[in-house]
Amino acid sequence: MRIRSVVDVKTSLGESPVWDVEQQRLYWVDSMDGRVFRAAADGTGLETWDVRRKIGSLALTANGDGAVVALDDGLYRFDFAADRVELLAAPEKDVPSNRLNDGKADSRGRFVVGSMDTLEASPSGRLYRLDPDGSLHVLDDGITCSNGPCWSPDESTFYFADTWTGDIWAYDYDIATGNATNRRVFATVDTADGGACDGMTVDADGFLWQAHVYGGKIHRYAPDGTLDRTLDMPVRKVTSVMFGGVDLDVLFVTSMARPPLPRFPEDGPQRGALFAVDGLGVHGLPAHRFGA
Repeated sequence: MRIRSVVDVKTSLGESPVWDVEQQRLYWVDSMDGRVFRAAADGTGLETWDVRRKIGSLALTANGDGAVVALDDGLYRFDFAADRVELLAAPEKDVPSNRLNDGKADSRGRFVVGSMDTLEASPSGRLYRLDPDGSLHVLDDGITCSNGPCWSPDESTFYFADTWTGDIWAYDYDIATGNATNRRVFATVDTADGGACDGMTVDADGFLWQAHVYGGKIHRYAPDGTLDRTLDMPVRKVTSVMFGGVDLDVLFVTSMARPPLPRFPEDGPQRGALFAVDGLGVHGLPAHRFGA
């Protein structure tokens, strides 16, 4: 196994890595600085867009060179060529202390995204599903910091975490309707080292990979919820994970250079870099597009 820094752009809060199998490019964001990045697997050909608002996550769109982006005040369609955003939905315009955070698309082209309290103290957040027809649906509520949405390989199970509860949840997911029901605890994250659950992804064998933010680790959980493997990373503030590369066998890991709140720890010189982990012996699943 080898861990290397492939792009050192010192993201204040790197998040939402998305590997596009069509373009063979990785997208990721800087949540606090409002930037979107795109680069090849080795970090070359770096491109940057400024969306001019805090951004939690993105999913590429099925048609054209665009993405659905979760900005602090709503869900937007972003046109890369025109460098322009168009509002799709503003679900929490009456909750100014919240912002939208982590999200991903399912195979039917729906975007599932959660919100969070910006102080990470109040359970004022919700979990939403944006359908390709533009309709917005609430899947869950009472959430403090939404993170890590992802699905089992057959999409019958949806995984999600409220970071500071210490639990990763599993829901029954109906791929025909997009409904998530029967929430239960899938795994309990060990927070004794000060770390917590952040971004997650699932590999082709159904194992869940979780960024242990502030703890400097990547955890892999078996489909039954038992801890299967731990990777020690060169920085403490790892934020999210996604498989990419030609064979979907490289684990890309985002990180943060500046903690969003003063109670969180500082880090080493590689803070904010995008990392790639090779030689894990596993393969990931391709990311889906919104509106497919």
